[in-house]
Amino acid sequence: MHLRRGEPSVIRILFKQLLDQKAFTERRRITMNEVCAETGLSRPTLSRIANTPGYRTNTDTIDTLCRYFECQPGELLTWVDEDADGRNGG
Repeated sequence: MHLRRGEPSVIRILFKQLLDQKAFTERRRITMNEVCAETGLSRPTLSRIANTPGYRTNTDTIDTLCRYFECQPGELLTWVDEDADGRNGG
């Protein structure tokens, strides 16, 4: 498969899914404020990650979230072909 510039695809951060999984595993509610306090990431950054599909962030943030969730980047990130997913708006 060869991708060309401009093709509709995006890397999504599975923050909400991993946060739900962590809360379920630990049998407790985890607030965004708690994640902010434990990771040092700002509330606006976490909100954008959680609510903006395709939000672009840096590798330091990815590293911080992987450490928090005790996961590999491949568990935190997923590549979505929006054209095949039917979400390209066209």
